Amino acid sequence: MKHYAIDQWADFTRGLIAREERTQMQAHLHDGCQKCGQLSDFTTRLTVTCTSLAADAIPESTVRLARAIFPVRVHDRPKRGNRLPIELIFDSFLVPSPVGLRATWQVGWQGLYRAGDCSLDLRIEPELKSSRTAVIGQVTNHVLPELDMGNLPVSLRAGKLVVAETLSNRFGEFQMEYAQQPQLQLCINLPDSKSIRVPLKRFISDPPAAKSRTSSSQRTAEKQ
Repeated sequence: MKHYAIDQWADFTRGLIAREERTQMQAHLHDGCQKCGQLSDFTTRLTVTCTSLAADAIPESTVRLARAIFPVRVHDRPKRGNRLPIELIFDSFLVPSPVGLRATWQVGWQGLYRAGDCSLDLRIEPELKSSRTAVIGQVTNHVLPELDMGNLPVSLRAGKLVVAETLSNRFGEFQMEYAQQPQLQLCINLPDSKSIRVPLKRFISDPPAAKSRTSSSQRTAEKQ
């Protein structure tokens, strides 16, 4: 007696089997095959469960967490000629220090870029005493603010190596963590095969005070 595999019963349950083969499988069930009957019952229950789960709305926060755990691989990368030229509009390192202060120490960096019709707001926050850094950003269309900027592939690349990747939410926001390394670029793939690429600098997370103490200790040791 010929038996059918579980993938065939799954297709049978979902109505994906050709009419002739479906008739043969139904006749096989009517003949009383216990093994295939159990598989048919299982795939029927599985189909009902999956259909009911698909009707439940998944919170967007849960979707973002899942995408962070399992990054989506994007195969259709924009060509080099479709990169939009970028312009740095704001750089927090260039902001003058408040009156009366000789110097300030910034843990992170914030910048605003313009690329075509898009604006890219970036913030880089290095972890203290660690080589890891978080990049937080939002890409918007300043010409058409109502344009949906969700599900844009965002990645961090060191040459051809993909260090981290994610998708933007419906507000164009994204967040990733990575280990600092040279020649790192933030890449955002836009509709119409266009892209934005921003080189990211390496940031030293230790405060200047710690460095000053280290330098003083070194000078004292050299004098001794």
